Amino acid sequence: MEAIVYEEFGGPEVLRHTSGVTVPEPGPGEVRVKVAAVGVNPVDWKRRYGWVEEFYPTTFPAVPGLEFAGTVEALGEGVTELAVGDEVFGWTKTGAYAEYAIADTVARKPAGLSWELAASIPVAGETARRVLELLGVTRGETLLLHGAAGAVGAVAAQLAVAAGVTVVGTASERNHGFLRELGVIPVVYGEGLADRVRAAAPQGVDAVFDAAGRDTLPVSIELLGGETSRIVTIAAPDAADHGIVFSGVTVEGETARAWLTELAELTAAGGLRVDVAETFSLKEAARAQELSEWGHVRGKLVLLP
Repeated sequence: MEAIVYEEFGGPEVLRHTSGVTVPEPGPGEVRVKVAAVGVNPVDWKRRYGWVEEFYPTTFPAVPGLEFAGTVEALGEGVTELAVGDEVFGWTKTGAYAEYAIADTVARKPAGLSWELAASIPVAGETARRVLELLGVTRGETLLLHGAAGAVGAVAAQLAVAAGVTVVGTASERNHGFLRELGVIPVVYGEGLADRVRAAAPQGVDAVFDAAGRDTLPVSIELLGGETSRIVTIAAPDAADHGIVFSGVTVEGETARAWLTELAELTAAGGLRVDVAETFSLKEAARAQELSEWGHVRGKLVLLP
């Protein structure tokens, strides 16, 4: 089958397109999916560099990619809730940058949801839900969201606003109109951020969700009066140095499936906005990762095998 593989850590140049990868077979509790779309995420290139081995240990040769949407083609032993031909989306165990992938955590794709949008939901949606639950933000509170215009940030912002939370979001000025459309109070990141946040939220900040990782932790601690218990980052590698939780472990099983189903139905009904910035062929995977690493893309990058 066709796939993107890499056999050493490094830059985009280590990614290689090949047609010589063996089609994987599903084990007990697993399904094989013919991949229709793949979401590209920062964790893909961070894994390629070898930066997140603590959470995602690599065995070479490796196929990148966590999230996908596609059609069930084969069932492993014990799988009874799905049938061949079902349209699903979720996380893969074998890498998503490929014609076929193995998965055990999937949900059915709503009929009205495109492949591209379905493949854009799992990582951003699960991460947003997970961190918001860790923070425990509730109606009437104020959340400072770093990287609010990114894929994870935009989902988290919408879920928080819908729950009655006031969201102040950091982003470049060109994304402020987008954030206002989501109900977010936008502020520019960089020097003087604490003062801008205080002006935007004179009532104070109750919790901080860091989806950016750009030296945001010290100012976050300052805005919470020195407290760190309600700050969670998914992007700052020095989180432990500040006594802050780094959340990188994906929720699995029935909880994950329930979240995926809820988010997909919400997206299909127009209640959750998920934007696809650009699509690429499988052979263009290196270019897609380069754009993701650049860090200024609003919306999801999607591969179409």
